[in-house]
Amino acid sequence: MGKLGFFFKRLVRMDWKAMWRTTGLLTKRSGKCRLWLLMDMLRCALRYNAGYMDYKIAQMYRLTDEQKKTQITRGLSNTIVRRMNDKAFWHLFDDKATFNELFKEEVRRGWMKIGPDTEMAAFKAFLGAQPDIIAKPLEGSSGVGVERYERAAWEGREEDFLRELLDQQTGIIEERVIQHPLMMELCPSSVNTIRIATLLGEKKQGIVYAFLRIGNGKVMDNVDCGGMAARVDLDSGKLLTVGADKQGNTFTHHPMTGTPIVGFEVPFFEEAKAMCLKAAGKVPQMRFVAWDVAITKDGPCFIEGNSFPSHAVPQFAAHYPDGIGIMREFRQFIDI
Repeated sequence: MGKLGFFFKRLVRMDWKAMWRTTGLLTKRSGKCRLWLLMDMLRCALRYNAGYMDYKIAQMYRLTDEQKKTQITRGLSNTIVRRMNDKAFWHLFDDKATFNELFKEEVRRGWMKIGPDTEMAAFKAFLGAQPDIIAKPLEGSSGVGVERYERAAWEGREEDFLRELLDQQTGIIEERVIQHPLMMELCPSSVNTIRIATLLGEKKQGIVYAFLRIGNGKVMDNVDCGGMAARVDLDSGKLLTVGADKQGNTFTHHPMTGTPIVGFEVPFFEEAKAMCLKAAGKVPQMRFVAWDVAITKDGPCFIEGNSFPSHAVPQFAAHYPDGIGIMREFRQFIDI
């Protein structure tokens, strides 16, 4: 789809109220009037395929045209994904049960797909072995529909519990991942996962970026659930940047635990990279995948793989103080 076609498609689907709220927020932050911001947003949409969330996350109001050219916007991200990933194979990643089976060596935890035909004996046996579980819809993103349940929620009422899960569109239940003690020090309420993006490009193949996603009080570490992200140095496994959330707030220390973010070293990072690189070759038709990796005391494991990686997390302005976006990393792998 060309730039103009993508622009008009987004225009039709635009959440105008959300965009208006965004311009109000940016007016306060930038010191620029709303009309100027709206006109600049329109220009960035036409010239760079940038939506209003792209504009907000990358703080494009502070960038020159040369800097804006280096941002991976929504439109450009869509183009990269559709070019690199054969849609006939997306389901291997989008369906969580299919993904868990395909990558069972890397998932390394118990799980069970549930539905109307689930055998109660098997369901009870699975629950009986768990102190708590994570329940998820079979498909979805941004942590929508993901819940944690403790034994008290089902003990002695397993049949009712199954019906409740199905009514909530739950499609899979999993053993809860217990993260490494050092990862727990950052934020104990969520499993803080590394998003590692592998790219099998024409120029070279490897890891294009890695970010640690850190929770902020909720079960999920996802930035859409109030979490934050910090960039991981691919050589050292250390966090190079402040934590930043989707609202533009930045943190040198975690606001709940006080743990320093800048300089934090991710345990088992080399093993996590090796696991992702090996997994990237399992479905060669999927050349650009963002893997969500948890770190346990025994090493890394997969939470999920993303067939359509979000461009938002690696594009936070706080992670690129020079205003030069992540396109330079992508250009080491592919021509854009």
